[in-house]
Amino acid sequence: MSGPEQVATGVQLDPDRIETVELILDLSQAMTANLCAAAREHGLTPPQARAVLGLGAPAPMRDLANHLSCDKSHVTGLVDGLERLGLVDRQPDPRDRRVRHLVLTPAGQRVRDQLRVRLYVDAPAVGNLTPTEEEQLRALLRRALQPTD
Repeated sequence: MSGPEQVATGVQLDPDRIETVELILDLSQAMTANLCAAAREHGLTPPQARAVLGLGAPAPMRDLANHLSCDKSHVTGLVDGLERLGLVDRQPDPRDRRVRHLVLTPAGQRVRDQLRVRLYVDAPAVGNLTPTEEEQLRALLRRALQPTD
């Protein structure tokens, strides 16, 4: 492999770092493509599929917004679509009737199960790893995603 490359700003680019980032981007693209295909199979957008995956238990919309890292107003549109598809119901919180909990319908639970199999069991790329390699990758990813000080 060749040595560091200098860009116009004078910064040195390490070829190993370039390869690492490019591989992460390729993996991300493969995982995103799988999510998009799985969503399409169920007539969902990728954000709707992520919402269905995030609704394991009844939860207020703010929790789903946090899970999706988006504004609560965006979740309203996602949930409206999921409700029209018969995948989600909005139910009042028994302790605070002003709060609505999102609950998967039986059809929503079936779709969630199918998405989970497609994304987690039949996952591209990680299926090529041994259990030990997958454990090492999880540890490395957790470490890479830790906030830096």
